[in-house]
Amino acid sequence: MDKNRHIASKINQLLDMFPVVVIIGSRQCGKSTLVKQLKPDWKYYDLESPDDYQLITSDPIAFFSLNSQQLIIDEAQQYSEIFRVLRGVIDANRKIKGRFIVTGSSSPKIVKGITESLAGRIATIEMSPFKQSELYEKPLSELYSLIISGKQQDFLILKPQLSLEHSMKLWLKGGFPEPMIENHELYYQHWMENYIDNYINRDIRSLFPRLNIYNYRRFLTLLAQYSGHQLNMSNMATALEVSVSTVKDYLDIIHQTFLWRNLEPYINNPLKKVQKSNKGFFRDQGILHHLLRIKDLEQLLLHPVAGFSFESFVIEELIRGLEATMETQLEFTYYRTVDKSEVDLVIEGNFGILPVEIKLNTVIKQRELRGLKNFIDDMKCPYGIVINRGKRIEMLTDKIIQIPVHYL
Repeated sequence: MDKNRHIASKINQLLDMFPVVVIIGSRQCGKSTLVKQLKPDWKYYDLESPDDYQLITSDPIAFFSLNSQQLIIDEAQQYSEIFRVLRGVIDANRKIKGRFIVTGSSSPKIVKGITESLAGRIATIEMSPFKQSELYEKPLSELYSLIISGKQQDFLILKPQLSLEHSMKLWLKGGFPEPMIENHELYYQHWMENYIDNYINRDIRSLFPRLNIYNYRRFLTLLAQYSGHQLNMSNMATALEVSVSTVKDYLDIIHQTFLWRNLEPYINNPLKKVQKSNKGFFRDQGILHHLLRIKDLEQLLLHPVAGFSFESFVIEELIRGLEATMETQLEFTYYRTVDKSEVDLVIEGNFGILPVEIKLNTVIKQRELRGLKNFIDDMKCPYGIVINRGKRIEMLTDKIIQIPVHYL
């Protein structure tokens, strides 16, 4: 069963503006399903199919002269030359928009191809596994348009589309479409195991043939202990018995294959001494919980990772919601000073700066808001948000709004 994805309307709008739209994201997040659903009458070619690969790569010029528009190319990282060829096809008639949709599951080759060949001719969209409202077939929350418009006074009239139980299920299991739609525990466990094995043995092996696969697998397991934390690369290198530069390479690889998000520090506060190390986390908490052998919500809530995992889940929900809009110049960072004043997520856009604190608790104590209050005062922010497992939206101070996770 196909479910509507929030980025679908954005893709259609961008096709009205650009000759090519590229959709990038992790394997199995639903890219192929979405593009076929969006453009069922377009020709579709999958570069992981030997027949399609042979057809396109044996004579790409001839192929594109016969297929110069209304074309979907899936898994383009298998043939990075495709972007150079597309440039010539597009430049032959720059005025025609909406000609090609290209998808890719690994960003190094995709990004290189785009920057070298298609700058100015292309729009790129990142796709993720299900956001909670997508899984439960609800429209995108109005929260995101209110953030963009700066109408925080209207937050109080928002109504939840989901229950807290809905949010907790997606937090525990993650959002990969196939196992979530199947909704069968044994199938879910086997799917996750196969996903991680295929990711390492097929994708990583083919993209980085010289990589030590055994060490990379150990790195994935170790990374589960660090998800949601500031990254101490020397400690990680010692644990893996590799160099710090190898750990940096591994982090780049997992970030570029969309399983991990490196969150950079917010450093634009001239009033405070800010910590500058990156923080990182698994983008899909289902993968994290599988690696940690966490099977149910009760076990998760008692686990030391719970707070960090919930924070990562909420950050991804917010990023997915904002990136489904047409807003540009969005930036996502975190903030921590040397004296341990911190904010879990800082969102920047044309609307200004919005600090977000994330708590697993249902009730917030005023002392837990110290870091958020300090940031709001230092940066003269109009308001800040706390996201937790509370029951309703409410004002915690005159500038801090509590928004429960199931409103996202």
